[in-house]
Amino acid sequence: MFFFFINVIKPFPGFVYFPVTALMPKQKNSYRQPPRSYKSAADASSDMQKHNNVSASLSGNWLFGYHPVTAALKNPARSLKRLLVTKETAAELNNEKLLPDAFETVARSDLDRILPKGAVHQGIAALFSALPDIGIEDIDFPQKAVVVILDQVTDPHNVGAVLRSAAAFDASAVILTDRNAPEATGTLAKSASGALELVPLIAVSNLTRAMKTLKELGFWCVGLDGRAPSTLRETSLPDKIALVMGSEGFGLRRLTAENCDYTVKLPISERVESLNVSNAAAIALYEMSLRKNIK
Repeated sequence: MFFFFINVIKPFPGFVYFPVTALMPKQKNSYRQPPRSYKSAADASSDMQKHNNVSASLSGNWLFGYHPVTAALKNPARSLKRLLVTKETAAELNNEKLLPDAFETVARSDLDRILPKGAVHQGIAALFSALPDIGIEDIDFPQKAVVVILDQVTDPHNVGAVLRSAAAFDASAVILTDRNAPEATGTLAKSASGALELVPLIAVSNLTRAMKTLKELGFWCVGLDGRAPSTLRETSLPDKIALVMGSEGFGLRRLTAENCDYTVKLPISERVESLNVSNAAAIALYEMSLRKNIK
């Protein structure tokens, strides 16, 4: 049995924060800026090259899938290093004015062969520079803000899905541990469906210290726990909330739970022991968006 916690952090004057999503009125590091400009369709089509000698494997952290790659193309914080695309997908990119100057046309079978087994690539894969490292101190949080804290959630699909929900409900950031947590790989980015480029993903070495920093910035840490006495809907919520979620198998660790200001639960049927962490996060974020008019 595992539990999810939502952490709320006590209000404190002043605060800092790392790049945030559409929630914030002002951003130091904006993730949502106009797309870079590309050349004309005629120029793009004339540049197309057929590469029959695609390497048997790709080194580096590749993104794949239409939404993850196009979101990265629009992100000025990214630098494109290489783009592999089928002829059909290249035409789609061209129609949306997203086709860069340099790209390589390949067959779908090439992408099937060189990407991880089972990768749903939709005819496109790209190698980008890594996103810049971001800390809590880098973000200007809005007056009403929500961040999600993941306590050693290890499944990249779950982390990606949480990012997608965070973007949908205007959360300011997702925080996870730098150990026992997935890296921002193509698998995670595919599950996030473009949200990796919209919501800052912050890795911290010490979760307790990160929670303390958030509290100093006026947040309350609220843990999501199936054993909590009250439901999220029954609980009064502050303006700044750090929603703390436990791992898939074990829930919140003892020290993390102790640093939560209080815990709440989601009302679910007794027939089900718990919810998947990404599903629970989506429900909690939706409820908070209704309550706080964050969205």
